[in-house]
Amino acid sequence: MLGSHKDDWLAARLEDLDYGDIDGICKAARVYPLQGVKKDDLDRELGYFENNAPRMRYHWFRSRGLFVGSGLVEAGCKAVIGQRLKLSGMKWTVAGADAIIALRCREASSQWEAICNKTRTQTRTA
Repeated sequence: MLGSHKDDWLAARLEDLDYGDIDGICKAARVYPLQGVKKDDLDRELGYFENNAPRMRYHWFRSRGLFVGSGLVEAGCKAVIGQRLKLSGMKWTVAGADAIIALRCREASSQWEAICNKTRTQTRTA
């Protein structure tokens, strides 16, 4: 359908995505008439874009110095949680892992002193 224009068309859609132009992506994709399974697939995929358009304002987020990828969150999970819970020979219950994760997150967020200086920071066990 796109023939030799496929690469240019995709580059334009990626630019639309970078600028958060979800309407532009949807309009460009619906220009080509599809039928059957391909039409159903396209409608489902474009529905995802339309439903999540407010979350896909990548240009707006970047203009405010915010990150749009998941790399920082994944690295944070690896550093804060994974390094502590995956040491050699360690085995955790879900409750124990949850408790350590909460402590590690608070320590990493520089709230440790505020938490330690509060009275009644521990909860009773059943």
